[in-house]
Amino acid sequence: MARLVIASNRVPVPTAKGTHAGGLTVVLHDAIRAGTLWFGWSGKTASHTSKDAKIVERDGVDYATIDLSDDLYRKFYVGYANGTLWPLFHFRLNLIDFHREQLDGYRAANQAFAEALAKLVKPDDVIWVHDYHLIPLAAALRRLGLKNRIGFFLHVPFVPASVFSVLPQGEELLNDFCAYDVIGFQTETHRQDFVDCIRRTLRYPVDPVGCMSTPMRSVDLVVSPVGIDSDQFARQAELSSRSRNSQRLAESLVGRCLLIGADRLDYSKGLPNRFEAFNRLLTRFPQHRSKVSFLQIAAPSREDVAEYAALRPVLNRIAGDINARHAAFDWVPLRYMSQPLARSTLAGFYRHACVGVVTPFADGMNLVAHEFLAAQDPENPGVLLLSKFAGAASYFKDALIVNPYDPDEIAEAMHDAVVMPVVERKRRHARLIERLRGLTAANYCAIFLNALENTSVAKTAA
Repeated sequence: MARLVIASNRVPVPTAKGTHAGGLTVVLHDAIRAGTLWFGWSGKTASHTSKDAKIVERDGVDYATIDLSDDLYRKFYVGYANGTLWPLFHFRLNLIDFHREQLDGYRAANQAFAEALAKLVKPDDVIWVHDYHLIPLAAALRRLGLKNRIGFFLHVPFVPASVFSVLPQGEELLNDFCAYDVIGFQTETHRQDFVDCIRRTLRYPVDPVGCMSTPMRSVDLVVSPVGIDSDQFARQAELSSRSRNSQRLAESLVGRCLLIGADRLDYSKGLPNRFEAFNRLLTRFPQHRSKVSFLQIAAPSREDVAEYAALRPVLNRIAGDINARHAAFDWVPLRYMSQPLARSTLAGFYRHACVGVVTPFADGMNLVAHEFLAAQDPENPGVLLLSKFAGAASYFKDALIVNPYDPDEIAEAMHDAVVMPVVERKRRHARLIERLRGLTAANYCAIFLNALENTSVAKTAA
């Protein structure tokens, strides 16, 4: 069996406290085994970019990382990746801040990654590249002579051709995609938007089963949605619901219905609209005053990106206004935390919640929706309220689907969720759980890796 090489922007390098269980670590758990190499950025900056990777081994898995110079980090990561590509792929064109020197830094960083990785790759390795930070990596590896099978998975949405056309030098980025053998997407909509861009911009044909023909290779376009181990998470939630933290939460609610949201502090998550929706719930449906509490966890993220830093005071102000307007001496309606919580703690909190509120303006998938569903007690389940623009909405049709740009629509869905009879909640939850069990991390890895391993090396040769 060929060795799997994973390439991602950040690498969960093991420490004395164990391996960091980030989102990518969770979804790739079933693909990682002894012999796997995981390569990427160390998360550290230095006076110069590393030429060679530093390798840490744990349980037979090699974690290889390089440092970036501070200048390259700011151009590659803060600048182009998160100042240009992230807002583009999340339909926030007004937030795109394009500078050509940042694009040059993005390509220079990918070239540095390629040169360090090429020294570690064996001829029969299968390489799996993850997300928008590393789109040019395969093209850089090909220029260095690598003929390995290389796949790419886009964890964020793709956008229609009319939106993608905003990107300066976007045609070059589309050509970078064509150096891969397999490209994976979260939903059929994301794949079709990519196909639309390829046909309109590069004029390459794509057949009905999703095979793109380029002058250099055939590229398979697959839909392989990420997922979680829902049974394991359900067990964790049941256990954690009896923990001291969960008991303290339950006691503080004094029998009130809990609405919960858990997100990174990110403008794509629609948090100001979500807060305003809760305000309108309490204003338009006064019967819920002193009967519901909303807990929002928003862990800090990318604080060196200006738009992210600007979001925090906005949310602080809105939260303060809501509580000033609606609170009673024995009830604080909105509990807003900007500190992260452990995944195990969140699992217990989800199980106590009546409503899970997942309302991003755009999202590739959103695993919070998966986790909330898995955590519920099937005999008394909560209700998932889900944005129509989250990838998860393509799969969870029995959630309450809302337009996140309409706070009144969200407020009405919150009301419907709170008053929904248990029979209806159980009916919806049963169908959602059946769907959830087909969206596992194991299936995600199997679908993508089967497509990549079945790719003929001969057809990919330059």
